[in-house]
Amino acid sequence: MDTTLSDPLVGQVLDGRYRVDARIAVGGMATVYRAVDTRLDRVLALKVMHPELATDATFVERFIREAKSVARLAHPNVVGVFDQGAEGAYVYLAMEYVAGCTLRDVLRERGALQPRAALDILEPVLAALGAAHRAGFVHRDMKPENVLIGDDGRVKVADFGLVRAVGSVTNTSGTVLGTVSYLAPEQIEYGTADTRADVYACGVVLYEMLTGGKPHSGDTPAQVLYQHLNEDVPAPSALVPGLAVELDDLVASATARNPDIRPHDAVALLAQARQARAALGDEQLDAVPPQARGEGAPADAAPDDAPTDVILRALPRGEPEVHHTARLTMPPPSSRPPERPGPARGPLARRGVLALVVAVVAFLGIGAGVWYINSGQFTRVPAVIGKTEKDARRQLDRAGLEAGKVRHDFSETVPRGSVINSDPAAGERIRGNGSVTLIVSRGPKIVKVPEVAGRPLAEAERELRRVGLAPGMVTREFDDTVAQGSVISTDPEPGSSRSPDSAVSLVVSKGAPIDVPDVTGDFVEDATAELEEAGLKVKVAARRINSPHEAGAVARQSAAEGTRLAAGDTVTLTVSKGPRMIEVPDVVGDSIDDATADLEAAGFVVDVEKSFPFLGETVESQSVAGGDEAPEGSTVTIKIKGL
Repeated sequence: MDTTLSDPLVGQVLDGRYRVDARIAVGGMATVYRAVDTRLDRVLALKVMHPELATDATFVERFIREAKSVARLAHPNVVGVFDQGAEGAYVYLAMEYVAGCTLRDVLRERGALQPRAALDILEPVLAALGAAHRAGFVHRDMKPENVLIGDDGRVKVADFGLVRAVGSVTNTSGTVLGTVSYLAPEQIEYGTADTRADVYACGVVLYEMLTGGKPHSGDTPAQVLYQHLNEDVPAPSALVPGLAVELDDLVASATARNPDIRPHDAVALLAQARQARAALGDEQLDAVPPQARGEGAPADAAPDDAPTDVILRALPRGEPEVHHTARLTMPPPSSRPPERPGPARGPLARRGVLALVVAVVAFLGIGAGVWYINSGQFTRVPAVIGKTEKDARRQLDRAGLEAGKVRHDFSETVPRGSVINSDPAAGERIRGNGSVTLIVSRGPKIVKVPEVAGRPLAEAERELRRVGLAPGMVTREFDDTVAQGSVISTDPEPGSSRSPDSAVSLVVSKGAPIDVPDVTGDFVEDATAELEEAGLKVKVAARRINSPHEAGAVARQSAAEGTRLAAGDTVTLTVSKGPRMIEVPDVVGDSIDDATADLEAAGFVVDVEKSFPFLGETVESQSVAGGDEAPEGSTVTIKIKGL
């Protein structure tokens, strides 16, 4: 049945400009239509927020504000936003229309992709997200449905409607929106989503492209969330034997459960992806996945209509009890698989997983108490506050306890990377061999950019990391006052307030500029000495060339005279093997003009000598006889007839 026939928007014109022609897709927040901008006569995509969400003024305000910000992301791999507006209950975005399909369509049809194809899709996705991350935004809902592949082969990232400013990543009392298969552990457990959450989602997408299936599966969203929190994403080669270890490493790096050991943003992951590609040969890049060889799709591939959309709400830290509610989008009863007993399970982890149990209970409408009964020998939790995470783990190990998962929180007093607290707290009794959660400092919630001007680059980068910021792009400029290799300035400026892990760009000195001298024609030893005295390095090319300069002299230099280089830069010298010997044309009896033209065309310099008084314009003799050889570029003198 064509559902667009019953859609009340199809056929309407919004704001007297956008004619809605057909419905393309329906998501958790909005419906996307193909429309025509009647003013500019162009096809575009119209994303219209669901009316029930449009009644929430705060949500609408954020949707509009963030849409305007994303519209400034001018990147070839980001779906462009043209306009925003509202008419009645309809709040909409007018966006670029991409004719083609989604990555989900490709995976549904083809299953696992060859590594080359997977990387060809991943890299432009990371380029788009990298531009967003460096502009201060997090996507928060990366999944194959939001990767568009145009008919012309271009890859674009869509649905930045869920983006959030990087500076507001912590959301202890807010809402985490996303799709359970791609949610990072910290999104589930703490309601936080910074650039590393997008990195995690991209790692899951890469796994899915390489294997054809999702890394975590289950009958309910709660089971999938539990696996995100407690199980590492498996190596793709475990499902597709023969995949290169570099691809396993790339997935493992992006999907590390501890966000601190993931690449800090999409730009960093893109660099790793390119390194992985460079390490692979054509045979590894073009390896045919199993289903393409007729071996069938992976057994754990999740159906496209599996329940995935989830909204979790987390109460502020410090509440005496943990109560989480969840809205789970389930398939209609007729399409649900028959219920069957789940696998036997031990006691769940004491932290975020409890939220999942209560979420399922809330969904089922059952009131129940969750009791955790300890038995056996007890010990007391040692004091680890103020210790580094590494030292705290050692101390717990000495006490016979296991260091469980690590949570991160802001602290104005405890340095970044040191322990703020533990759960259970120091001195509390815990069963022997029990697990202790460490709460580790992320540093202050707002970080001041330190003054690093004048410091060597490596030292400046260490200082930025120490205070909780990320070293960003490095550019180099000449500077007469700052030593080569030291920082000239930062962007943002020192003293600026930023959220932790924000990138700080560095301008590094190339030192005072050196004007390259002209050493062509000099012997190599003399030319080398002159360049090195100026502060430059010298490399002599292995291949020699013919030139007008004598053998052993410099025929050519890689940096021309007057070029500005930095101290320590290299100038390559090409050495002459002398001029070529060329046969001299016979021009006796020719006119001055003809003789000059013939000699110059042969590669000689012409000198005309006239006797006074002279009779005319005819060559009487030449300094090198016609038919003899002379060095290319040498001078041939012609004499004009006299009396």
